[in-house]
This record gives sequence, C-alpha cells and structure tokens, in this order.
Amino acid sequence: MTFNPNANIGSSNVGRAGGGSLGGGGLMLGGGGGCLMLVVVLIYALMGGNPMYILGGGGQSAPQSQQQSGELSGVEGCETGQDANTNDECLVQGVVESADSLWSQLGPDSGIRWQEPRTLLFSDRVQTGCGGATSAVGPFYCPANTTIYVDASFYQELETRFGASGGQLSKAYVVAHEYGHHIQNLQGTMNSIDRQGTGPQSDAVRLELQADCYAGVWAHHATRTTDQNGQPFLQPLTDQDIRDALSAASAVGDDHIQEDVAGGQANPESWTHGSSEQRMNWFMQGYQEGTVASCDTFSARQV
Repeated sequence: MTFNPNANIGSSNVGRAGGGSLGGGGLMLGGGGGCLMLVVVLIYALMGGNPMYILGGGGQSAPQSQQQSGELSGVEGCETGQDANTNDECLVQGVVESADSLWSQLGPDSGIRWQEPRTLLFSDRVQTGCGGATSAVGPFYCPANTTIYVDASFYQELETRFGASGGQLSKAYVVAHEYGHHIQNLQGTMNSIDRQGTGPQSDAVRLELQADCYAGVWAHHATRTTDQNGQPFLQPLTDQDIRDALSAASAVGDDHIQEDVAGGQANPESWTHGSSEQRMNWFMQGYQEGTVASCDTFSARQV
C-alpha cells in the first residue's frame, strides 16, 4: 500500500496524548459506555501477561471532560501522503483522515448520525475516558470519549511477536479496525449486545468481526477516497497489499494467539475476537462488498 504523495493528510482530530491535558485520576477501566480494553486485557492474560500491568494497579475512573473538548492540530511533520509512506505515526493519521472522508459519506447514507472520532498517539501509557492503559494493550477504541488510541510501536510487536507481514496495509488494517468500533458506537451496537459472553459465535466475537468487516469496507473504497482538494489518499491496492492486511487479521486471531503466541491450546469457548479464519473472512467480506449492510455479523447464523 502506498499513499498518494500529494494527498493532504493534515488533521484537526488527530494529535498526541499529553499528560496534563488528559487529566489525573486512577488507572482502572472505566467509562460508562464500557471499554473494548476489557477484551484486550482478556487476550493479554491468555498470553501469560499480568492484567494488572495493563490496568496500572486500579483506582478511580479517569476524568473525561478535557479529553472530549478542543481541536487537535495533527501530528507534527505529518502533512502529506509522502509523510505517511515513511513514518508510522503519519500513516495512522493518514488512515484516519481517509476513513473520515469515507465514513462521512457512508455513515449518513446508512442512517448513522455522523461524528468524527478523535485519535491520540501515545507512548508507554495513557489516561483515557475508559481508564488508564499501557502500550501492552495495543491500539484500542474508547467509546466513552469516542477516541482511538495508538502507540505506533505496536507495529513492531505485530510483526515480530504476532507474525504479521509488516506491510503498510497490515498496519492500516489495525487503524481501520479501531475506526470500525467507532462506527459501531455511533450505531448503538455496543450498548445493545451481550458483551459478557465468549465463544466463536458470541456477541463479543461478532462485534470484533464486524469491525474487521468495516476495515475491509474502508479498503474497498480507500483508493477512491479523496482529500479536500480531490486528491486520492491511496494509490491502487495490489494483491500483496491484501495479503498484508489478511496477515494482520490472522495474527490477531484468538486461536493463533492462544496456540502460536502463548504456546498453549486453542480454547474456542474463551474467544472474544474470533479465529484467524473468521477475522480474515470478514475483512474480505467488507473488502469485496464495500457496503455497511454486508457487515451485519449479528444477523448471520454462523460467523
């Protein structure tokens, strides 16, 4: 995947998380709407990690008001598609800007009351509307303050520990997936399902697979999505690009994490994100169909 070098990826809803602007408070998961970090913590525990390392020891919910107010000004040095081709933080911003352009059209057409998410890049640890987190959780979306959080160092982990290809669309898939959770939040899906259950056909898995499908929808349209000057964000995707995205989807499958990363046995009844095969299949569903309707994992008899 290559960004169009001339595309404008400047942003007013992407920035860096700063300690002071994010408020104080404890580091326990919080946020009234619930937080997808809970799912990540479960997977981290399956990998042999200590969930309290991620949560930072517990405490109070983090204040949210300051996170939800004010404009961001973009990441310094991330202005063009060429920047996104050479810098992973700029790639994150470029994918978000491309997704903003796409979903501002697809969302209202699908009956979604549109609102752009915010995206904050951080290093090591961050306070969020859902509580505190460290880089160990990987990228995540907090519905409590409609914000995507990314530590770009995760991409190295995705390649070296989880076995993804490391290609550009492999990295972009991760951001597009988290953006998909924002779409689900706007749809009201997160508050209408049972997030307590686990297993390959559970609502939790269907939620994740739908976000994978929405990432595929973004990829379907990405090379035709344009900036404010009419410049396409991305160059045409290649077969290798799609293989890169599928390698990332496969790398974060529950069965792959349990067996190949953690060195244990696959336990389908504990799954919260879906198998590698499920995740690849639903990404391809979105990529091939390119519609919101094609991603209705909750109406499918089997996912």
